[in-house]
Amino acid sequence: MHVAIIMDGNGRWAKERGLPRIEGHRKGAQKAEQVVEWASDLNVDYLTLYAFSTENWKRPWEEVSFLFKLFVEFVKKKVERMKKKGVRIRIMGRREGLPEEVLSVWDWVEKETKDGNGITTIIALNYGGRAEIVDAVNKIISNGIEKIDEKSFREYLYLPDVPDPDLVIRTSGEMRISNFLLWQIAYSELYFVKKYWPDFQKEDLVEAIEDFKRRHRRFGGL
Repeated sequence: MHVAIIMDGNGRWAKERGLPRIEGHRKGAQKAEQVVEWASDLNVDYLTLYAFSTENWKRPWEEVSFLFKLFVEFVKKKVERMKKKGVRIRIMGRREGLPEEVLSVWDWVEKETKDGNGITTIIALNYGGRAEIVDAVNKIISNGIEKIDEKSFREYLYLPDVPDPDLVIRTSGEMRISNFLLWQIAYSELYFVKKYWPDFQKEDLVEAIEDFKRRHRRFGGL
C-alpha cells in the first residue's frame, strides 16, 4: 500500500499558540518521524510526504532557509534510527536551486538507506506536480522521442519505479491537491483531516486507512 500525505497546517498550529511559524515546522518534522513509524507498524509499503513545494519559494527567505536547515538537521539526526528500522529514504523533486548542503544530504541519505527492506519513505522536496510533468516532457524531447504512451511516459517521472499512491491524506481541513503528484494520483482515494499536521495522531492514520479499505475502487469501470 502507498500512502501519500500533504502535511498542512504547521504555521497555523504555531500561530494559534502564539509561537513563531518555524516552531510549527519543527513540530511538524517531529510528527513526520512518528508517522513513518506508525505507517510501518500498519504495513504501509510506501509513504510519500510533501515537505517543500515549488510554490513554497514564495514564502519569506527566513522561513525557507529554516525549512532547508530543518531538513538537513532532521535527516542527519534520524538516519541511524531509520536504518535500524529498515526504512529506505528516497527524495523526489527538482535539484536546481537547492543549497549545496541540502543536495549533499539528499545524496547521502539515499545511499545510507538504500538497503532498507522495510517501508520506503519518499520526501517530496522542491516538488511540484506540474514541474515533474514538464521535466518529463523535456527529457522526452531531449531524447528525440516523437511518440509516447502512458506507460512509456511514466519512465520519465522522478521515481518511475514507485507505484501510484492508493490513498492521499491532507491535514488542516483544506480540501485541495496543491500541485501534488498530479500524474500519479489520477485514481488515488482522497481523505481530508481537519486537524493541523502537528496534531495528527496514529488513530487518524488508522481511520484513514480503514476508510480507504471500505471504499470500492472502480478505476473507471463498474
